[in-house]
Amino acid sequence: MVADSISGVLSKEMLERFQERAPTYDRDNTFFQEDFDELREAGYLYAAVPKELGGLGMNLAQVAACQRRISYYAPATALGVNMHFYWTGVAADVWRSGDKSVEWILAETMNDHVFAAGHAEQGTDIPLLTSTTVAERVEGGYRFTGHKFFGSMSPVWTYLGLHGLDNSDPEAPKIIHAFMPRGTEGYEIKEVWDTLGMRATQSQDTILDGAFVPDRYIGRVVPAGAAGIDLFTLGIFAWALTTFGNVYYGIAQRVLEMTIEAVKGKSSIALTRSMAHHPEVQHAIAEMVMEMEAIAPQLDKVAEDWSNGVDHGQAWVIKLIGAKYRAVEGAWKVVDAALDVTGGFGIFKKSPIERLWRDARLGKIHPGNYALSHEFVAKVALGIDPDEPPRWG
Repeated sequence: MVADSISGVLSKEMLERFQERAPTYDRDNTFFQEDFDELREAGYLYAAVPKELGGLGMNLAQVAACQRRISYYAPATALGVNMHFYWTGVAADVWRSGDKSVEWILAETMNDHVFAAGHAEQGTDIPLLTSTTVAERVEGGYRFTGHKFFGSMSPVWTYLGLHGLDNSDPEAPKIIHAFMPRGTEGYEIKEVWDTLGMRATQSQDTILDGAFVPDRYIGRVVPAGAAGIDLFTLGIFAWALTTFGNVYYGIAQRVLEMTIEAVKGKSSIALTRSMAHHPEVQHAIAEMVMEMEAIAPQLDKVAEDWSNGVDHGQAWVIKLIGAKYRAVEGAWKVVDAALDVTGGFGIFKKSPIERLWRDARLGKIHPGNYALSHEFVAKVALGIDPDEPPRWG
């Protein structure tokens, strides 16, 4: 049964259990199965589904706040389940716009199906808008052939959201957004996940070898490139980037609090009081606090504007990419500084900071990365077509 309140879904007791299990998941490189089961039982996977369809009816701002809260306790759990909202949130926004074409995603979510994201590919610098995966039109649907990385929540998804390029007309290439059911033939999950951080997500590779997806599970067929950005595609960026930013902000929140408490209790033979009274420690703490103060308002404003239907036009690209980029870069600065401030104990495996430091570092590689973020923001600001290739010399 769906809980009626946020506190009923994400109780402090449940989140503390997540926090207790997080080091074990990381050490053993295993999926957050117990956390996932608790979230499912609590009805959290229904969070973005409109109330009219039986869900909690949360908008992007509300889900982002919940994701930030989970991440404070268990970042990998937050990041993993984030990929489910990646799709259910988009489907809900499309549904609320009056377009019922992906209502089935919301219905399947209420039937306890789990959606995940399969977009990352080697050699694809622009996620969603182009693809190295081939989408071949056949009778009744499409066949997909390609290699997807970071297939989120590989152990539990029942639909994998993916995209491929239909280049049958080279003059008008199309991106096919599809949802592949778990029971589909022609794909293989390759267990390669042994990573620096966010290990509990178990985001394994997915090899597609002519996997057939029927038309009823095709979410969108749009032009390749920026010309294909409609509400569905822009919604993917909105839900993914904003919630990514909140996940990494949640890590930094916890690390900052841990660092402040640590220096209050840390002594030095050069001081008669704790290290909290050392001028350079105070300087570092001030830098961390001010960095955090700048992140939350931007993330919250972007999420609220999206949820309230504010029309920023093309500037949405700047706002979404900018908020995510600012959040993960700032969070990393805070977490990295914490390792300096807290000292040598932070490098030991038994220190929570060691694990959180590794988790935080992964934020910088999530789309859009450094190069793509700057390219897209600059082109939109300058009025340049985002699809225009760079010209050197």
